[in-house]
Amino acid sequence: MTESSSNKLLNGDSCHRTSNGKKSSKNGFVKNHGLLQEPQKYRRPREKNQNVTHNSSLYKKPFAESFEETPLLVAVLTYMGYGILTIFGYLRDFLRHWSIEKCHVAREKEEQKDFVPLYQDFENFYTRNLYMRIRDNWNRPICSVPGAKMDLVERVSHDYNWTFEHTGKVVKDVINMGSYNYLGFAENTGACADAAIEATEKYGVGVGSTRCEIGNLDIHEELEQLVARFLGVESSMAFGMGFATNSMNIPALTGKGCLILSDELNHASLVLGARLSGSTIRVFKHNNMQSLEKLLRDAIAHGQPRTHRPWKKILIVVEGIYSMEGSIVRLPEVVALKKRYKAYLYLDEAHSIGALGPNGRGVVDYFGLDPKDVDIMMGTFTKSFGAAGGYIGGKQELIDYLRRHSHSALYATSMSPPVAQQIITSMRIIMGEDGTTLGVDRIRQLSENTTYFRRELREMGFIIYGNDDSPVVPMMLYMPAKIGAFGREMLKRNIGTVVVGFPATPIIESRARFCISAAHTREMLDTVSHPVIMLPLPIYNCRLVFSSHPRCEEKDLFFRGCCYRTNLILSST
Repeated sequence: MTESSSNKLLNGDSCHRTSNGKKSSKNGFVKNHGLLQEPQKYRRPREKNQNVTHNSSLYKKPFAESFEETPLLVAVLTYMGYGILTIFGYLRDFLRHWSIEKCHVAREKEEQKDFVPLYQDFENFYTRNLYMRIRDNWNRPICSVPGAKMDLVERVSHDYNWTFEHTGKVVKDVINMGSYNYLGFAENTGACADAAIEATEKYGVGVGSTRCEIGNLDIHEELEQLVARFLGVESSMAFGMGFATNSMNIPALTGKGCLILSDELNHASLVLGARLSGSTIRVFKHNNMQSLEKLLRDAIAHGQPRTHRPWKKILIVVEGIYSMEGSIVRLPEVVALKKRYKAYLYLDEAHSIGALGPNGRGVVDYFGLDPKDVDIMMGTFTKSFGAAGGYIGGKQELIDYLRRHSHSALYATSMSPPVAQQIITSMRIIMGEDGTTLGVDRIRQLSENTTYFRRELREMGFIIYGNDDSPVVPMMLYMPAKIGAFGREMLKRNIGTVVVGFPATPIIESRARFCISAAHTREMLDTVSHPVIMLPLPIYNCRLVFSSHPRCEEKDLFFRGCCYRTNLILSST
């Protein structure tokens, strides 16, 4: 295949050619870092990856994703911040070693020093000295339904987050921007809750057996038939745990002599499943079709290492929505490559099922593709359906094979009956089989909320990642001091958010992640977006430039994650 013919299929990252005398890089393109400039009127910086597809024949609608490049100065300051934290971490370890500072970590007893060590102090360096300082931002206990609003159990720490104590108080009506409650089915009233109660009264809560023994209930059969009809495939199989759906089924599908081509940002469950399979694993750049095609061509041309025999099977593994980036897989191009090179396609729709497409049937529905083009359709019930577990859909032969060979099918306890009923009821609502338009309304509301919230953050000047239609909205924070400060300050305003940093993200790409729900009202989204830009000044020792944004008063700091116009030197007081 010639280079020109391959380029017709692929669309890489679009860049801007140099003009007006700007110095170009080696490939003839230029990246604008926009370093803390103060123009009269704010202009959005040029993006490093404005993925607007050029191959319109494969797409029925515009496909736009943006990943703005980290400003150079912000990257340098971020590395410096982690460097300072590391230096102080070594100092604290030195003080702990000489018992000057109390040591909370597990240690070997003196009489066990000659044995093989159970604890590796250096491996826990990051946990001891960095994570513990901001640990209060995670694992917060809630005491209500995780709907649009939730109640949090108040807790305090007197030893810098090593241990927590509950105060006995409850923080009421916290706006929930962290749960994957995309369609708002996480609720304790309504049709789903009533149906789950009836199922509990009929079947009980637990099954006490596996599906292949005496744990196969009629409600499980009904669920699998409904899922197959919802996905538009021949058959499906349900599992009690979403993580195990990937990690336990991929080893049943591939093995030694097979090749797995995995996106570099795939979920840990996919990575674990690939490793357990014993297959050869090769990783391609995120959503980069040129990288994927190169691996496919090399695999076919060279075969297996040393023997050069053809691969028994080539499996492409991708996700529908990537939960940390907010990006959507370029499925039309992946399908085209899969067909061209006779590979198999494994699609994880954990975050996209229910949240994308005019009918809520995931990324396949979003692009208007034929479900038969995807060999293995995987998804979870934990997000859009407000339940638990996962599924795999495909041809009848595939499902029959998994029933006999999947560890998750043979050894795992059957799904709880009320959970299965929750999925059945919510799925029928989405499909409109309940006789109402509630499902269609929720899908439309989620799309509107996503568009509105992303537009508001962009207009305020924040750097946000991902696709315009993705309900996962990562907002970049960059610097380590912002991770803890942002989560705490938002909670003070009764807003619950998820903040993420290294090693879950690249070291210079710490972020806050918002998950939009159909249950969110416009007032809630406004409440979330307004405090983001008005964090109080006493939190930081800052050198700053005030913003002229119309929503900011004269003395309010425009706390923007991108830091193009706001030069923040952050240190907790």
